[in-house]
Amino acid sequence: MSTKDTRIGLVLFPRLTQLDLTGPVEVFGRMPEIEIVLLWKTLEPVPSDQGMCILPTATFEDCDSLDVICVPGGPGQVQLMEDEDTLQFLRRIAPTCKFVTSVCTGSLVLGAAGLLNGYRATSHWSSVDQLSLLGAEPVSERVVRDRNRITGAGVTSGIDFALTVVAELAGEDVAQEIQLQMEYDPEPPYQAGSPRSAPPALVTTTREKLASFIARRRTVTERAAKRLANVRPA
Repeated sequence: MSTKDTRIGLVLFPRLTQLDLTGPVEVFGRMPEIEIVLLWKTLEPVPSDQGMCILPTATFEDCDSLDVICVPGGPGQVQLMEDEDTLQFLRRIAPTCKFVTSVCTGSLVLGAAGLLNGYRATSHWSSVDQLSLLGAEPVSERVVRDRNRITGAGVTSGIDFALTVVAELAGEDVAQEIQLQMEYDPEPPYQAGSPRSAPPALVTTTREKLASFIARRRTVTERAAKRLANVRPA
């Protein structure tokens, strides 16, 4: 598929995890003939969860069509699931897109917008189960594609996710060239990046530390599920 005039939009929001956004942007930006659009309600700087400010390049109102829409995750995703401006934008723009995508807990935002009902999808390991509340089938894999939905798991999976999207848009040769340019050849110092490989004691203590936040996220996900139940056809 030709990448000519390919427009990829990524949603910004306060307290996003910047690597969920900047990892894919680094990959996408190396594609030929590509336009990357960073989207938010205004053009004011948007602070990430670690304090980095990112400048939007367009507003929701100004964006009429995209080839790809991507929603990153981060702590601010909890509030975003109840942000009607964002949800309405996603519902409006999704039908124009070849691919509707997310990284990390951005998939819960897609779900809250009603865009993952009946689709297989993934998310951060701590919250992937919550996708079922929103009509999706949770899958604990690094990148999941179901028809034109492509979702990445937690934070660092954004690079794998983006290379997958590039292969769909421009072919595997382009994706492999970008991977080589970036020297994406991970050799993590520890086998602790997933509950499947991390020491069980570490998984337990990490879950305990995250528990209160995950519970708050689940409460919002449950509210989103109730709203979706009220609008879905019987």
